[in-house]
Amino acid sequence: MHRWLGTLVVASLFMLRIVLAQGWYIVCYALGIYLLNLLLAFLQPKFDPSLEEDLNADEIEEGGTTGESGLLPSQNDDEFRPFVRRLPEWNFWLSSTRAIVIALVCSFFEAFDIPVYWPILLMYFIILFCLTMRRQIQHMIKYKYIPFDFGRKARYGSRS
Repeated sequence: MHRWLGTLVVASLFMLRIVLAQGWYIVCYALGIYLLNLLLAFLQPKFDPSLEEDLNADEIEEGGTTGESGLLPSQNDDEFRPFVRRLPEWNFWLSSTRAIVIALVCSFFEAFDIPVYWPILLMYFIILFCLTMRRQIQHMIKYKYIPFDFGRKARYGSRS
């Protein structure tokens, strides 16, 4: 919790720097795209069920057998497999903190202050974020996985 608060403080300093200096919008946009990429990797499972399905379908067409090594459980009687992230939380925190610090440092150099019309960048980022997250949420719904644990224990079968 403390490290995320530290990251939030550094991000607040960066945003304050951008707002007060009224510049470095390209740096801010690049940081936003990078953080969105990190968030997507954090939300995705390490073994993507859609890729596993494609590989299994190819093996069936070639006459081979299927192996369900990395698939997430799809029914209550399936074996429990914990959600393993493509990007672990520690690496997500470390990469995002580094990126914010690098962006903050870049905001002190005039070479990175490229004049742009920032509302267009903001609208483009919002559209990109919405479309990307919609696709990710549809993927999560289709393959029935939730990347967050809300503190309650999941039950995968009836108690006997």
